[in-house]
Amino acid sequence: MTTSLLMFVAFVLLTLGITFWASRRTQTTAEFYSAGRSITGFQNGWAVAGDYMSAASFLGIAGLIAFYGYDGFMYSVGWLVAYLTVLLLVAEPLRNTGKFTMADVLAFRLKSPKVRTVAAISTLTVSLFYMIAQMVGAGSLVSLLIPQISFNLAIVMVGALMLVYVIFGGMLATTWVQIVKAVLLMMGTILLSLLVMYRFNFSFLQFFDAVAGVTGQVCAEGAVKDGVCPGGGAPITKDFTQPGLYYHGKWGPLSLISLGIALIFGTAGLPHILVRFYTVPSAIAARTSVVWAMILIGSFYIMTTFLGFGAATLVGKANIGLMKEGKIVPNQNLAAPLLAQEVGGEIFLSFVAAIAFATILAVVAGLTIASSSAFAHDIWFSVVKRGEGHDEKEQVRVARIAAALIGVLSIGMAIALRSLNVAFLVGLAFAVAASANVPAILLTLYWRRFNTTGMVTGMLVGLISSVVLIVLSPAVMGVDPPTAASRHLIQAAAIFPLDNPAVVSVPLGFLAAILGSLLSRDPVSEAAYSELNVRANTGLGAV
Repeated sequence: MTTSLLMFVAFVLLTLGITFWASRRTQTTAEFYSAGRSITGFQNGWAVAGDYMSAASFLGIAGLIAFYGYDGFMYSVGWLVAYLTVLLLVAEPLRNTGKFTMADVLAFRLKSPKVRTVAAISTLTVSLFYMIAQMVGAGSLVSLLIPQISFNLAIVMVGALMLVYVIFGGMLATTWVQIVKAVLLMMGTILLSLLVMYRFNFSFLQFFDAVAGVTGQVCAEGAVKDGVCPGGGAPITKDFTQPGLYYHGKWGPLSLISLGIALIFGTAGLPHILVRFYTVPSAIAARTSVVWAMILIGSFYIMTTFLGFGAATLVGKANIGLMKEGKIVPNQNLAAPLLAQEVGGEIFLSFVAAIAFATILAVVAGLTIASSSAFAHDIWFSVVKRGEGHDEKEQVRVARIAAALIGVLSIGMAIALRSLNVAFLVGLAFAVAASANVPAILLTLYWRRFNTTGMVTGMLVGLISSVVLIVLSPAVMGVDPPTAASRHLIQAAAIFPLDNPAVVSVPLGFLAAILGSLLSRDPVSEAAYSELNVRANTGLGAV
């Protein structure tokens, strides 16, 4: 048995042990959805960090920095700043007014079943996008370390493990798997950063001198092909400390702004992050968990500098990929594991890969429980059963079945989208969350005039516009040469020019929510705003 396989097996056995322990403590809906609100602020801070620092961060951002330098680092900045939105605007009010899901907050003053249905659909869509990214990362990783296991089989294995955690252990198992993963991830990232700096004698000047020596080429418009730009012009050479290697051309600046909007607003709308605040017993604990999460998340994203630039300087982007038929097929998601191999040898590569594997498992488990809770609690119990006949066992059983169906769907879609960068895919999930969920959450909490018509209109417009623009964008559409290693899903020129739709879809979501509210009055919703406001700010009457 190889070292890699040994470490994978050790982690899987540890997490299965946690799941077995948690399964004996998970019987009621409160235990399944929110771990019986038994998690402390400190523990939840680690679990939130574990949920947030996904494969997109560890594998995807490191890869983007290794391939595009400064522009890739913008992803780290966006991810880091984004958590301030959660701290300042959402965490405490959410904990005080909700119970199990994001829809609980909206339904506090918007009583229509349509509110829960639309919110659940949005939760499922965002979770699915995010889950696909994690599974693509898992496939890349396992294929590298254990060549006997194919990409598709790796995704199926990750999906099966994720379902075991969620179906048997509920939120309690998911939380402790995330805590274990966060501890391992921080240890591995600190060690990897130190080993990178050791190569540069712990001198930042030497390190960034080496970074400035790495270059890339771009064209003002179009892509470099055979060393020349479209039209025969010479490409522009830039070093890795300069912007413009990824975001360039006519739409480059607007694409970067769009990504920033998606990241900053999207975090406050990610269902698997929001439900974490229901696992703590009070608003004080929710606030404490956000502070701990920010310390951990901030430290981690600063260290992605060493991971990405370390891979660019010590491994070289030409060597980041999988060997196939004697040639290296580029794969950005492998930058961090190959850097670990370069600075620490095979054993450290195995350790880092096991951490990345743990990262993926923990995050997909969190996403699965958020989406299955949305279906069981918001659609099945609140809409189909109309809140009557509160059968705890039935609700938990429905949540487990929903988890299984969501898992199967995400496995199939991950196999279809296997060639995309995981950070890029997660950026799309952020865009959908920012466009559909954030306008509804913020206007529910902070605008008395907001009503059911505005919520449904805003969420549907945000959701549909973001998904449609993604389908029409270069992420999905493009014409590839027959010999391309990876191909777009739709072989036609992109209709929407930006990689990320947030700059259009987020304003559309807010505008539709405001116009929808202004078209009608809802005295019940407006009357309930005062109660919501008191509870959100004081915690009086919170569950």
